[in-house]
Amino acid sequence: MDADEREEIWDEFRELVNMTAADLEKWLASDRSKDAGQHKDGGESTGHASGRRIVDILRTKKGDLSDDDHRHMRKVVGYIRRHLAQRPSGDVEDTRWRYSLMNWGHDPLA
Repeated sequence: MDADEREEIWDEFRELVNMTAADLEKWLASDRSKDAGQHKDGGESTGHASGRRIVDILRTKKGDLSDDDHRHMRKVVGYIRRHLAQRPSGDVEDTRWRYSLMNWGHDPLA
């Protein structure tokens, strides 16, 4: 992965992930977070696992991020963009749609 691609991914990630590491970590500890998203075999949801990885990425210095970190950041950007395009009508404050996005580090009400 070249430097230009890393920079583009970084910029998009920082634009869309609008929760701090501390706020995301606190959210991930909540029951609403754990209940949101698709669960495989009754385990942790994909978004919840991604959220834990995002916390680690947010706490890592930009220059120390690996290619694997950048691939995950690209996945996060894609998920957030797709999910935002599916915004339901009406008040979304207490919806699984919002909670799922928050697991991926984006609070649409922020």
